[in-house]
Amino acid sequence: QVQLVESGGGLVQPGGSLRLSCAVSGSIFRINTMRWYRQATGKERELVATITSGRNTAYADSVKGRFTISRDNDKNTVYLQMITLKPEDTAVYYCNADILIAAWGSNSDVWGQGTQVTVAS
Repeated sequence: QVQLVESGGGLVQPGGSLRLSCAVSGSIFRINTMRWYRQATGKERELVATITSGRNTAYADSVKGRFTISRDNDKNTVYLQMITLKPEDTAVYYCNADILIAAWGSNSDVWGQGTQVTVAS
């Protein structure tokens, strides 16, 4: 079993900062691309940030310059540093990873349970 567990969400004022973490546990041969998604109430789930195994990154236009995705391969953890938060950033944030469980197997798309981020006064 492979699990992704997000943490670090909470309530923050506009202009504030939060750092989300996503720890991967279980039987893992290789973690390929990791992503952060978010879903606001009544909205479609959207891709926020992507980081490859080579640490190439990409961001949604709405968060570019404010969010930074990073990973620690030794800890099997991906992070999302969020600064200058806006009310429109309010959403449930989900960690997603493309994981190879065994060398002979195919990739698995694994999701975390989500962590709530609320930006409000």
